[in-house]
Amino acid sequence: MRFSPFCGGSPVRDSAAIRDSAAICMRRIFCEMNLLRFPPIEIEKAAMTMRGRPKNATLSDVAKAAKVSASTVSRVLRNPDVVSAELQSRVRHAVDKLGYVPDPAARSLASARSENIGVVIPSVTNNVFVDVLSGIYAVTQESNLSIEIGNTRYSPMQEEKIVRMFLSQRPAGLIVTGLDQSAPCRALLENANCPIVQIMEFGKSPVDMLIGFSHRGAARAATRHLIEQGYRRIAFLGASMDPRAQRRLEGFTEAVVAASLFDELLVVTTPRPTSVTVGCELMAELLARAPDADAVFCINDDLALGALFECQRRRIAVPTQFGICGFNDLEMMAVANPPLTSVQTFRREMGRRAAEMLMARIGGASAPAPVVDLGFDLMERQSTRRRG
Repeated sequence: MRFSPFCGGSPVRDSAAIRDSAAICMRRIFCEMNLLRFPPIEIEKAAMTMRGRPKNATLSDVAKAAKVSASTVSRVLRNPDVVSAELQSRVRHAVDKLGYVPDPAARSLASARSENIGVVIPSVTNNVFVDVLSGIYAVTQESNLSIEIGNTRYSPMQEEKIVRMFLSQRPAGLIVTGLDQSAPCRALLENANCPIVQIMEFGKSPVDMLIGFSHRGAARAATRHLIEQGYRRIAFLGASMDPRAQRRLEGFTEAVVAASLFDELLVVTTPRPTSVTVGCELMAELLARAPDADAVFCINDDLALGALFECQRRRIAVPTQFGICGFNDLEMMAVANPPLTSVQTFRREMGRRAAEMLMARIGGASAPAPVVDLGFDLMERQSTRRRG
């Protein structure tokens, strides 16, 4: 059925009259179809409500109500510290009274940038990145900046798609995980018209700014610790095997090769996503391959906890018969039984510092240090104390 505002045979030109006529016509149609469930007076009220609904308030409306210029309103909303308390009060009172909501699209067009920070991470469920996000939000929550999260799911193609989408929105800045972007994605970042911080890594040739640590160095230190504790058949457990996991494998390999302890049978990996269950399964596979294995370095704490559970299921004593070391030092490592050794990484601080570096550049200042190595700590606990 097609509705027309021509009621009674003549065109209705006034917009308010059109709405009133619409209500009358709809009432007539519903009556004819026996579908009118509300009394006529309710339809008349609805028409009056439509006619009397105020338009959205604009920046000019706020300026007029506060008796200030539009530029003053903009300064109060974007950078209140440069405006007196009295003017701030007048403008905010007008904003509240009129229900004014700034238009982010208009701001973006006016300033050539939005007030959004795009954060590109490979997982939203991994506790490592939950901690990073916590640090980012701790810095940005009191600012005018909003955080938008893109989850790559460890896919380079998805990462490129997300970066392209973020850049189309004219972000104030980007925080991107890692250094191993695809060539097209790297080109997008290098040509971006905004500051960029890459996180979770420490290495050569960042796009702009970088904060993280050496995964290879951390894995090498953890493996050397196992060697120093007297373990000789030291294995490696890995899952997913993204670029950071591969660097941990490189660090592990360097340490065992230097000690003449490398055995390919002791390297057990899977492309599957990491989990405690996967850790149990990889540990079972390791023991089937090499029953004489006496220690394991795991690329993360989920796998280390799974390895511990599998040892306990088989009544293998940790640490006297078997040593276990994880990576990231999540909360569960200190409260496991026995407590598990792990490489501590400073994830929340990384997120906080990355946000501070980005906001400094957004504000026109230079970051104190564009490349930051946060380092790591080896948290030695009972699971590797074979030598007390």
